[in-house]
Amino acid sequence: MNTKSLVKGSVFLALGLIIPYIFHSTGIPGTIFLPMHIPVLLCGFILGKKYGLLIGAITPFLNSVISGMPPIYPVAISMGFELATYGFLSGYLFKDKEYSIYTSLISAMIVGRFVSGISNYLLLSLGGKPYALGMFLGGAFIKPIWGILIQLALIPAIVKGLENSGMVVNINE
Repeated sequence: MNTKSLVKGSVFLALGLIIPYIFHSTGIPGTIFLPMHIPVLLCGFILGKKYGLLIGAITPFLNSVISGMPPIYPVAISMGFELATYGFLSGYLFKDKEYSIYTSLISAMIVGRFVSGISNYLLLSLGGKPYALGMFLGGAFIKPIWGILIQLALIPAIVKGLENSGMVVNINE
């Protein structure tokens, strides 16, 4: 770990706290627009799998402690697994395997959602509550469709913009 990467990781963590706070304070539903996902995915693309995993895992818990959103059980726990998967896979596929931005992004988003579904199933089953396929599909793919579309448009544009501007000199460092 070097100082530049730690500072950049801190910025992504801060964005993962500030952006959802803005959404919640203005009444914009985070479950539809997914504001916590964007900084985590960007962190994976820019800093790689280790930082992506770490920032993804801790961001939901810090948000829960600071703002009360999301609730720790089961949402923050499940989101911790989901976002850690996003951050890890976006960094691993893009930086280590050198897949395209879209292949890396879509793969991370799909696998992360399935990890969320599995963790929700396990957490809710332990609590004696049902978690059906319809609940998973609705919560993972239908309700957040606007957030998914925003991620597909915004994240590749930001990553390419940072590469082209020279702000990220060598994305694969």
